[in-house]
Amino acid sequence: MEETIFIVEDDPAIFSSLKGHLEHWSFNVVGPDSFQDIMTPFMKSDPQLVIMDIQLPAYDGFHWCREIRAMSKVPIIFLSSRDHPMDIVMAMNMGGDDYIQKPFHTEVLLAKIQATLRRAYSYAEIDEPADELKWNGMTIDLKRCVIQGEDLEIELTKNEFFILTILVEAKDEIVSRDDLIRKLWDDERFVNDNTLTVNVTRLRQKLSDLGLEEAIVTKKGMGYMAVTFQGYS
Repeated sequence: MEETIFIVEDDPAIFSSLKGHLEHWSFNVVGPDSFQDIMTPFMKSDPQLVIMDIQLPAYDGFHWCREIRAMSKVPIIFLSSRDHPMDIVMAMNMGGDDYIQKPFHTEVLLAKIQATLRRAYSYAEIDEPADELKWNGMTIDLKRCVIQGEDLEIELTKNEFFILTILVEAKDEIVSRDDLIRKLWDDERFVNDNTLTVNVTRLRQKLSDLGLEEAIVTKKGMGYMAVTFQGYS
């Protein structure tokens, strides 16, 4: 199936260049006709991935990311000339899956697009021995990317879900940052290390709502470990 990529970029030259390269790689590329309304063409195109600039007319990319996240888990890659660390943190905290700074190499963009698509849509096909995992009295639903407690259900992003399942499947064993990065993005050369830190922090914040604030432990200089509390197998 030909994947559709929805590009929100107000620079016509950059949009045209991206469209040409991505169509050469057999992607279907669409974009909005007006930056006053992103959601109507987004819903109409039903894309498999969104590439989002931050500085846009009317509303910025963070606004449109929030609007998309209110109704969809589609992967979002931010593409921006802004390089302040807080822009990257904001992009990830709002539900972005990756962040690429302009100017960029098209080979890097392609690698990130392919890795993001595999991460978002191929995980269940490759690693689905069961529909759920049990951990510390909680249920990780592999179908719906949620973790369920007795009275609460927490929805996870694709990145958070992937990180959690990797750690839980190796529970009580340390998973190095490099191993996590390789499994998440396939090749660590194309990854900003800060992205992993932000995703783990965001995952911990969500787990704290289930009383699992200390369930993912940082082993300094080594990596992360999902801890099994006493009384659970």
